Amino acid sequence: MKKVIISKSDLRHNVEAIKGYAKKHGKDDNGKELTIIAVVKANGYGLGLVELTNFLIDQGIDFFAVSTVEEAIELRKAGIKEKILMLASTAIKEEIELLIDNNIIITIGSQEDAKIADEIAKNKNKKVKAHIKIDTGFGRYGFIYTKPEVIVKTLENLKNIKIEGTFTHFSLAFYEKSDYTQIQFDRFLRVIEALKLNDIETGILHVCNSSAFIRFPHMHLNAVRVGSAFTGRLPFTDKVGLKKIGEFETQVSEIKTLPKKFNISYSNAYKTKKETQVAIIPCGYIDGYNMEKGNDMLRKVDKLRRLNISIKQLFKKESMYVTINGKKCEVLGRVGTFHITVDITNKKIKIGDTVKLPVNPMYVNNSIRREYK
Repeated sequence: MKKVIISKSDLRHNVEAIKGYAKKHGKDDNGKELTIIAVVKANGYGLGLVELTNFLIDQGIDFFAVSTVEEAIELRKAGIKEKILMLASTAIKEEIELLIDNNIIITIGSQEDAKIADEIAKNKNKKVKAHIKIDTGFGRYGFIYTKPEVIVKTLENLKNIKIEGTFTHFSLAFYEKSDYTQIQFDRFLRVIEALKLNDIETGILHVCNSSAFIRFPHMHLNAVRVGSAFTGRLPFTDKVGLKKIGEFETQVSEIKTLPKKFNISYSNAYKTKKETQVAIIPCGYIDGYNMEKGNDMLRKVDKLRRLNISIKQLFKKESMYVTINGKKCEVLGRVGTFHITVDITNKKIKIGDTVKLPVNPMYVNNSIRREYK
């Protein structure tokens, strides 16, 4: 059976390392320690939405964030009573109502959703908790930073909304150069200053995602949003000493011996050089194996970087491997949707043996069981 194994000891190590880093670098102007908002979106970055949240609660974390209404409701249905922030704003009345009914902290990022949320709160005779989202140059959710007067006018008219926080999101925090991240940070602070000058409550301030949390301690403010850092999977070498969490396991489903010059997989991409014993492994693209984030970077520098990598791969054979009973086995041919073929020649391997594969848990289908041990 397929499953993703999560080492509780390694995950606990990451939580403690993140807490330690926050404590070392994260006191605000009043000497108060940072609030860690655990982002558990995308099925807990592949570690299981409910499972990861419960694990983090056991480690003393009590503030969570999600990206969809469905994630928020699933946590409530699972009995999670801690604070949950919906990171994406929405002007869809039914969604706002569902969030309010389930005591989710909503995000307000436009005049439209602010008005609807205020009306719903009034009709339900509730004081709804909310965070304000500022778009400092991401082009997604939030009030545009260039029009603070619109934000002020919108917020000062809210009678049934309690502002508990204000935040923005960085677009390049994972890059080595921090120029644009600093520009976004400065834009955010200017908006906060304008709000305070107009007696608008801003609540806790948070701008850092996992990358910014580690790379730019001076931007920590009152709180940080930590998600991928818990998994230890960051797009740069971290200085916290995190461990990669999540390992995909399946079993050998079939073994056969192929003759010399026998084609393997799609496009006849591989041909055996000699008689070869192979194992068929039920794991493929559908399980997240050999998957990566979409190559949709549009900047010239990104295209050139990608081209450079492709040219290197053209002249250098990049083999993929899996581990069976502690033995390294090469993947032959292309990865299929559901299966791969691996070379087990001269290795004592049998049907049913455990196979371990390097897979980012976030890309593994949510239907695959997550096992904490």
